[in-house]
Formats: sequence, structure tokens, C-alpha cells
Amino acid sequence: MDLLTIITLLIIISAGFSYLNERFIKLPGSIGVITISVVVSVVVLIIGRIGDEKSNLIITLAHNIDFSEVLLEVLLGFLLFASALHFDYQKLKALRRPVFILSTLGVLVSAAAFGGLMYGAAQLLDIKLPLIYCFIFGALISPTDPIAVGTILKTSRIPPKLATIISGESMFNDAVGLILFVTLVGIARNSVKEFPIVTTLQLFGTEVIGGIVIGLVMGFAGYWLIKSIKDYQTMFLISLAVVLGIAEIANRFHASIPLASVMAGLVVGNNSFGKDHPGDVFMERIWQLLDNVLNTILFVMIGLQLVLLPFMSHYWLIGLVSILAILMARMASVSLYAVFELRKVNRTNLTILTWAGLRGGISIAMALSLRPTVYREIILSCCYFIVIFSIIVQGLTLNRVVDKVVGAGETKSAS
Repeated sequence: MDLLTIITLLIIISAGFSYLNERFIKLPGSIGVITISVVVSVVVLIIGRIGDEKSNLIITLAHNIDFSEVLLEVLLGFLLFASALHFDYQKLKALRRPVFILSTLGVLVSAAAFGGLMYGAAQLLDIKLPLIYCFIFGALISPTDPIAVGTILKTSRIPPKLATIISGESMFNDAVGLILFVTLVGIARNSVKEFPIVTTLQLFGTEVIGGIVIGLVMGFAGYWLIKSIKDYQTMFLISLAVVLGIAEIANRFHASIPLASVMAGLVVGNNSFGKDHPGDVFMERIWQLLDNVLNTILFVMIGLQLVLLPFMSHYWLIGLVSILAILMARMASVSLYAVFELRKVNRTNLTILTWAGLRGGISIAMALSLRPTVYREIILSCCYFIVIFSIIVQGLTLNRVVDKVVGAGETKSAS
């Protein structure tokens, strides 16, 4: 299947699923699309057992998409740039401490807690999953997904302060999670006794500092170029060039594409082009549209990837346990923020921060990058259980949870 055919089928399927959701199902955009994708994937797996040719087409399409490469090297930069473009830097600056705590120490705490819980669960269920692989799983599943979070926050009733913290955390914690993931994978491949501290520090410097520098340079370059013109087509082309340039340069220097894209988006989005310049309104609208379209395609891809996981049926019990484990690990990590910032645990904030910590495609992409082993099968299957539950169940019930805990908090305060 050639590239043009893959793109054509993805767009046709995305348009069809989006129409079905908008016309009949009427769930929030991305949640509806991924729900339809999951249902279609399950149906395809069932029909595929009787050799239906139409199901083979979907399976062939999924096989021909390198999900990790498409997401991490293509879509992610565009989606994060678009998210950061609409993000208010002043709000982020005012809440930089909790965002920093959750996106760094919070990821480490969550990964450690989740790894320990998964190891215990695997032992109880008589599943052979070494401790190091449990921690690897914790590293890839602990960072909240900026794409899933950004999609859900658009329609949520979360208090503005918490929304800023959740969104800011999701944009910056990927770099920490990725570095932890790469480090632990290296340990698993070599020896647990050989902890590469120097290598880890070098990786951190290259990924984080390199990503920040590349993002700032490309962001300011794009901003000044756009500011000097008023042609819509050229402005859009320059912004596309910034994102694609970041991906190419960051790849060459092994820097963080997500972090560089976020920094560039913050620079372009939080600096006005001038009083009478059309760029402010145009850039916001065109990138919001592009963001929505790419989000739809991404969630379709996530759902359709299920057809490649027939072994999920063997790990449904550990998959359900992993959902509970990530919720407990998330609660432990956000409690860290409560202790540092509030000196006490606020139930309302703790509940909202825990339930709004959605996982998405980035975790799946990292899981897919693992070498083919039985451990990879377990991790990938459980990862899908968590992501599907996170986006559909947590996403659909988030407003209800917010209304319930905020209302309960107000009642308690009044009494």
C-alpha cells in the first residue's frame, strides 16, 4: 500500500467517523471518533476470523502505518505547536511551580508507584513480568498526554487554575518520561547493575536543553518573519516551515521535538504581531482548524491500531488491573503537588487532577518502540486498556466528576 493510498484512506475514514459522530452519536469530537474507531476495530477482528475482504483492508491499512514514527516525528510537533499557540503564557508563568513539580518529580513518583503496583499484580496473577519492565511501563504511561488533555479541556468545566496546571504539565512532562523510558530500556538491555548516570545526564541535556534552544530560536525566527508580512498564505507557510524545521533539526541533534514545538508555539502565540496586523486572528483560527483535523486523524489511528493486537484477549485481567494501578499512581504523584504547594491534601483538587490525567498516543508510540518480546505484548496490551479507558471513560465523565467534587466542596464550606 503506497503513501498516497494510506493518506487517502485515513482521511476518508476520519471524515466518515467524524460525520457519524456529529450527525448521530453526538459525543465530544475526539471521544466520539475514537469510540467509533474502537468499535469498528473490534468488529473487524471478529469478521476477520471468517475471512471477510473488507476487514482485511482495514487490517492492511493498520499494518502499513508506522504509528510510532508518524506520531513522534510528524503529527506530534504540529499538535503541540497548535496547543502552545493558544496557551496563555502569563497563566503558565503564575503557576510554574506546580507545573514544574508535576512534570518532573510527579512523573518519577508515578512511574515508581505504577511499576511497583504492576509488579505486585503480575506476581499475584502469575504473569512473568520482570521488575525493570514494570518500571519501563511506568515511565511510558506516567506522562499525561498533551493531545488527549487538550482535547478534553476544551469542553471541561475544570476551574481555570487547575486547567492551566493540567495543560502545562501535559506539555512539559513528555521529555522527562521519554528520558526515563530510554534510560530504563538501556538498563534492561544491558545490566541492572550498570546505571548509566553520565549517559542519562547527557541525554537530559541534549533532549531538554537542546529542545528549548531549538524551539526558542525557531519560534522567534518564525515570529519576526510573520510580523514583517501581511499575506495569509505566506504566514501559514512560514508557520508550517517552523514546525517541520523543528522536527528536522531536533532529529539531527537528538533533541526533544515535543519540547521544541511547545517552546516555539508559546513564542509565536504569546507575542502580538502588531495592532493592525492580521496575523494574530489568522494564526489562531488556522491552527485551531489544523489542530482539530489532525486530532481526528490521530484518534482514528489509535482506534484502528487495535486490529493489530489480537493478543489483547489474553491480558484482559492484568489490563483492568493496570487501569486501577495508573489511577493510584496518578493520585500519588498529584499528592506530591498538594504537599509542596498547599501543605495539605485538598480532596477536590486531588480528585480533579487525578481524573483529568489522561493518557494517549504518545504512550502507545513508546510501547510500540520496544523490541518484540512477550513483555512487549503485555505492556502494549495493558497500555491500550489504559489509553482507551482514559480517553473514553475519564473523558466522558470528567465534567460529572468536577461538578460532584466542586459541589461537595462548596456545600462543605457553606456548612
